[in-house]
Amino acid sequence: MEKKSKKNPDCCSGHAKTVDTIHKVYSCPMKCEGEKVYSSEGRCPVCNMNLKEVNIDLNHAHDRHENIQNTHSEANGKYFCPMHCEGNKMYEKSGDCPVCGMHLVAAEVEGADDDTTYEVMKRKFRVALFLSIPVFIIAMSEFFSFLNLDLIATKYTWGWVEFVLATPVVFYSSGEFFIRGWKSIRTWNPNMWTLILIGVGSAYIFSVIALLMPGIFPDQFKDSVGNVHLYFEAAAVILTLVLLGQMLELKAHSKTNSAIKALLNLAPPIARRVNNGEEEEIPLENVQVGDILRVKPGEKVPVDGIIIAGTAFIDESMITGEPIPSEKYNNDKVTGGTINGKTSFDFKAVKVGSDTLLSQIIEMVNEASRSRAPIQKLADVVARYFVITVIAISLLTFVIWAVWGPEPAYAYAFINAVSVLIIACPCALGLATPVSIMVGTGRGAQSGVLVKNARSIEEMNKVDILIVDKTGTITEGKPSLQSYESFNKLTNIEILQLAASVDTFSEHPVAEAIVKGAKKNDIEFLQIESFESVTGKGVKAEYQGVRIGLGNKRLIEDFGLSLTKEQENRSSQKQLVGQTVMYLIVGSQVEGIISVSDKIKPTSIDAIKRLQKMSVKVLMLTGDNENTAKAVSRELNLDGYVADCLPEDKYNKVKELQEKGHIVAMAGDGINDAPALEQANVGIAMGTGTDIAMQSAEITLIKGDLNGIVRARELSIQVMRNIKQNLFFAFVYNAIGIPIAAGILFPFFGILLSPLIAAAAMSFSSVSVITNALRLRKV
Repeated sequence: MEKKSKKNPDCCSGHAKTVDTIHKVYSCPMKCEGEKVYSSEGRCPVCNMNLKEVNIDLNHAHDRHENIQNTHSEANGKYFCPMHCEGNKMYEKSGDCPVCGMHLVAAEVEGADDDTTYEVMKRKFRVALFLSIPVFIIAMSEFFSFLNLDLIATKYTWGWVEFVLATPVVFYSSGEFFIRGWKSIRTWNPNMWTLILIGVGSAYIFSVIALLMPGIFPDQFKDSVGNVHLYFEAAAVILTLVLLGQMLELKAHSKTNSAIKALLNLAPPIARRVNNGEEEEIPLENVQVGDILRVKPGEKVPVDGIIIAGTAFIDESMITGEPIPSEKYNNDKVTGGTINGKTSFDFKAVKVGSDTLLSQIIEMVNEASRSRAPIQKLADVVARYFVITVIAISLLTFVIWAVWGPEPAYAYAFINAVSVLIIACPCALGLATPVSIMVGTGRGAQSGVLVKNARSIEEMNKVDILIVDKTGTITEGKPSLQSYESFNKLTNIEILQLAASVDTFSEHPVAEAIVKGAKKNDIEFLQIESFESVTGKGVKAEYQGVRIGLGNKRLIEDFGLSLTKEQENRSSQKQLVGQTVMYLIVGSQVEGIISVSDKIKPTSIDAIKRLQKMSVKVLMLTGDNENTAKAVSRELNLDGYVADCLPEDKYNKVKELQEKGHIVAMAGDGINDAPALEQANVGIAMGTGTDIAMQSAEITLIKGDLNGIVRARELSIQVMRNIKQNLFFAFVYNAIGIPIAAGILFPFFGILLSPLIAAAAMSFSSVSVITNALRLRKV
């Protein structure tokens, strides 16, 4: 049972005591259910890991209305309405939406299927089916003379038998449907349950009154012996078909988040910790940052870390979407949840629990699956007026048949009006978008494409210009030192020594390349003072009271200096072959240059070609110089480039293109890309880049190459196509079904639609929408 948070009894009155306000509770280290906590030790009901002790301030917990759960109770988690009746409002308990009556969906996907609701629905369906079959046979007996039921009992007596059999179907098996319908009317949010309440409720109440008081009905409703025609079989069979549809829908819905469940199951429950050469198996949640862990052949990597001994071939396909195992050596990163090949290696744990990449992926996918795409507004607007329109059509149908229909006119009018109510299904409209988003975001995560919200999926489909950074996006982001030359009296080695000494304080990839190159040449680093990073230009410092600068031409201008023609020529020669040149300034002179080069990723050329075939123009914006940018652009056959870009230049370029009517995606991996990523219609961060870039972006590519953008574009196309198919089916289904149910074909072909067939069609519509969305799992 769920327990409420323990609170100090005086806290609400403003006189909270300071003692006993810190309470020990327990939470899952994988954050399977977000911030949910439990009151006692045990295992997580989702992933089966040992719960970890945490402390909470009960006064604050009271303010946040936190729930402390018993570990042996059923895991309730948090739930939301799939129809988004109140936006993304979350509910603490499972059940029905208080607005529309739809069954609430778990916000945090569990590692194992929770079939409780499905099993309850299946049990009720079996009871309904068992009782509805004899009701249907009794009602249809006049069409099957061989049954001879009239020889056993009178038609009036059989009416009572129908009543006894149909009533449990209405009140036991389907009672919650009528509660949902009443809620929808009370809150003025008409939906599918409103139509069932009115349609089936009318058929059942009509039959009960006809059974008890047949004399109040006109002769049109009676047979030759005065019995009024009953509709118990319609009520029972319709509700049985609705139960079948709900059961199939619940089963199909559980498959929509199968990708997230697969991700949850990636983390192994134990890890092998190495201590003084001895191995010991420990629960995954006990792994601490800094622990040395061993992974044997075929085992899963437990947490994120860095290899310190051995080599590995890691299968990262479940997270990155890349089927080819990745070779790992000393100091290479490994990711929790990936699978080791045929070797054994040791690594140091760097990120554990909710900080691991796997946990962050699961959290992001869960969040994205609950978000709403702009296209859903269309379905929301239609659904808002849909039920009212259907009720109006049903009333009009009754009037038309009652006035102009054949005898018995009122009987025809009643049955056709009920058929109109039953066949309409606004749920198909409401489910068309969210189920596709849920399946699509999960599939994207399996391919290394993390989507933050549904809006970005829709926008990615419209993108016509992609802006990419150079370093770390097009290139590997691991530049290497190429050359170092002196312009004046300093030796080449002294140029490298000064440059590397300044760059020891910088985290820029180019600085790392220069420092690494100096270490390879066994150069001794100097004591540098007053280090300062100048965004988009380079770095400044002092050595023995002399000002030193290392950066691009803009930094030279900051020092009030300029290059000679000879110096320009020497640097241009290196830039024309794609090298990045940094100028070393000492005092009031440009003393030399240092050049580095960054290899273009092997995947970049093919990815850019594929994007261009998708009608996406690819532009490169880089802080590098004109010559280097031109060389890279020519090699990749880009649609354009802009060199010498500061962060504000990238941001302004995005705005400029947007003002011209373009839908712009921006891909980058550095801190300086964050403003442009935020401004773009779709910001795409490389998973190999900085955290701030990933926070600013709406899509993150785990693998960190342009093929991920191709995948994101293809995913967007497929998801939006799937949503449009769902919406089209829902619209067309109702546009065709409602007129047929109203009897539009009767004057021409003598065809009427039975309410039973209407109920089967209504149940089929929602299931078909979900089934269509499930096709995205194979994209």
